[in-house]
Amino acid sequence: MSPVRAVLFDRDGTLVHDVPYNADPDRVRPVEGAREALDELRARGVRTGVVTNQSGIARGLLTEADARRVNRRVEELLGPFDVWALCPHGPDDGCHCRKPRPGMILWAAGRLRADPADCVVVGDIGADMEAARRAGAHGILVPTPETRPEETTAAPHLAPDLPAAVRLLLGTPPWDGPTGSPSRHQDPPPRPGPPGSGPVVGSATGGADRPYDAGRSPRRRRA
Repeated sequence: MSPVRAVLFDRDGTLVHDVPYNADPDRVRPVEGAREALDELRARGVRTGVVTNQSGIARGLLTEADARRVNRRVEELLGPFDVWALCPHGPDDGCHCRKPRPGMILWAAGRLRADPADCVVVGDIGADMEAARRAGAHGILVPTPETRPEETTAAPHLAPDLPAAVRLLLGTPPWDGPTGSPSRHQDPPPRPGPPGSGPVVGSATGGADRPYDAGRSPRRRRA
């Protein structure tokens, strides 16, 4: 069994090619190696999830229903995920969800009954890595041409693509090596905000079920 209990993926730019504020399922295109990497995790019994900022909802560029349709298309192409968490807020909304805040990661780990320290967050920008750090999880950055140089420099761990990231975490993870005792730094659980201020979270079908407090970051599209 892998020492990693769950892997939580950013969506746009990590699992699928980034289409800013995408509301069209027909525009979903997985990145190379994504299905291979996910199938390997599933075969090893590692739970998988998606944690995604979608500020286009707050900006009026798409609806929650649009986001659910896109998420369903992601699953049609990449297989089912055990948990989805989506932050619909804008960068100035003051939610507890939006990465780099840790709320979505903490919620997803709880839904999977996994300690955040046994979870890995895989993403393509620094906000993904910061959210992982704040939650007490591990982070692996898979850079794209949109990733800022300083984000690559600051990343705790790097992989050139998703299959390589999965090989890294399924082997002897670098944080479990002789000098890599796992970090236990963890922000306190997010406090509930006013009604409707939390993210939309969903089941493995990507359907929005209920509100809760969780997170994402501004930038490129930076949702």
